[in-house]
Amino acid sequence: MVDRIRVAVLGACGRMGSEVSRAVCAADDMMLVGACDTAGAGQILSEAAGVKGVEVVVTADLDRVLAENRPDVVVDFAKPFVLENACKCIKAGAVPIIGTTGLSQSDLAALESCAVEAGVAAMVIPNFAVGAVLMMKFAAEAAKYMPNVEIIELHHDKKIDAPSGTAIKTAEMIEQSRSDAGVVPDKPAGGDDPARGEKREGVQVHSVRLPGMVAHQEVLFGGTGQILTIRHDSIDRTSFMPGVLLAVRKARSVSGLIYGLDRLM
Repeated sequence: MVDRIRVAVLGACGRMGSEVSRAVCAADDMMLVGACDTAGAGQILSEAAGVKGVEVVVTADLDRVLAENRPDVVVDFAKPFVLENACKCIKAGAVPIIGTTGLSQSDLAALESCAVEAGVAAMVIPNFAVGAVLMMKFAAEAAKYMPNVEIIELHHDKKIDAPSGTAIKTAEMIEQSRSDAGVVPDKPAGGDDPARGEKREGVQVHSVRLPGMVAHQEVLFGGTGQILTIRHDSIDRTSFMPGVLLAVRKARSVSGLIYGLDRLM
């Protein structure tokens, strides 16, 4: 019998962390060995986050989780992102799978350097929903033929960062695709008024934050006499769990920095 993958969750009592804990416990090839969070510390996870039947004790001490529970993987949904925690995981031989967004380019560079030096992978996944990854791939393909594009991303009002990591990743993929195809978007009248959204990689990005939403994104392409809309909607956080489990299962077979779920599909 193949050994089950030992998983710890950082930010285990949050909305995403508790969903990850449920998904890991339901997977036959995984074992939840650690739950780390400042909220609920000292309680068992079933009491602290409503993850029924899970007797893992929540602790605020990541060093203790790494030393005593020896996870193969640490899924990190803690807010805000703490680079030191990810590097601790790497140095302990555990692959950090980071779902918290808002990482800077310097954070990514430091993660990659730490991972390469230790010979352990590190993953930064802006969106774990398989449909969202397909949306980004389709948008990059469309950009070759319709370079005039804008992004509207919509999330719940508790999301701290804007634009979202998904929107930034989409803009990066669109710009790379346009560059490879040798196409250049038109410059609309009006300049860079803030009402036009924030420009990322030459793409205008508009962020909406409202209660009742989870995670949604539209990529709008304009052409002569036509509009193409590519949209993805996550209506429940369970939509992210297949992608989380995919990343956990791939963690021990990859190396270096993995940025985006598309690198694993």
